[in-house]
Amino acid sequence: MTRLISSLAEVSAGYDALFCDLWGCLHNGRAAYPAAVSALQAYRVRGGRVVLMTNAPRPNCYIQAQLDKLGVPRDAWDFIVSSGDAAQMALLSGAVGYRVYHLGPAKDDGFFTDLPDDVADPPKITRVPLDEAEGIVCTGPFNELTETPEDYRSTFLYAKAKGLKMLCTNPDLVVDLGETRIFCAGALAALYEEMGGEALYFGKPHPPIYDLARRRLADHGGAVDNGRVLALGDGIHTDIQGGVGEGFDTLFVTGGLAADAFGPDVEAPDPARLETWLAKHQLSATYAIGRLR
Repeated sequence: MTRLISSLAEVSAGYDALFCDLWGCLHNGRAAYPAAVSALQAYRVRGGRVVLMTNAPRPNCYIQAQLDKLGVPRDAWDFIVSSGDAAQMALLSGAVGYRVYHLGPAKDDGFFTDLPDDVADPPKITRVPLDEAEGIVCTGPFNELTETPEDYRSTFLYAKAKGLKMLCTNPDLVVDLGETRIFCAGALAALYEEMGGEALYFGKPHPPIYDLARRRLADHGGAVDNGRVLALGDGIHTDIQGGVGEGFDTLFVTGGLAADAFGPDVEAPDPARLETWLAKHQLSATYAIGRLR
């Protein structure tokens, strides 16, 4: 049974590292959550390490710049691992070919240009029109504020007929930008698969992003046993499912994407509603909290 807690400090002494989600836990895309920032700062003061783990499709340097803009201080975390980081490694290995069609907004161009420092002599990746492509790299809709996956049905019919694989750089289906819910690359990839296409995933809940996080942990102070890692986030099928699959304890932040399901007080989820909801999704977290604090 999932244990409801009121603060991270109630349980954090049992863990040497946190794998902490960003959107919905540390910020809402518009502003940082001060209580969440304070909780991470306090954890690090006590000697814990914080890995910010996000399904954003961009390399971690762009996530760092966004956090700076949102007012998240650098003493709240140790390093960042993004779905974009893990997907870049797959792209450079030729997972969908080297001549690719980019489905996504211009803000994600850094996925192709800002390559990891530890990759020696990377292959040349060329972005081409769809009819010349060996594969698709999907970082999201071209216009995330107005478009839905259905706007791409004809594109996907053509891509499927060509037998193109899609590299999905962000497995999230939706995210809340302030009060606006927008579709992510995962929603487009899901439709492509529904139509018979093949999509490849590298962010949460899939293993590559966790493997990368473990390697970075080892490089930043030493490896951590799975039993001493706490994975936390508001995505039941990303953060929590991924953490469970990796053998970590998990902390479900109920006040994020599914906040409406747990009663009128975002800070105090109703225990009965929470258990019913988790049973419906056939998942159980180690702990749950209304908002990270």
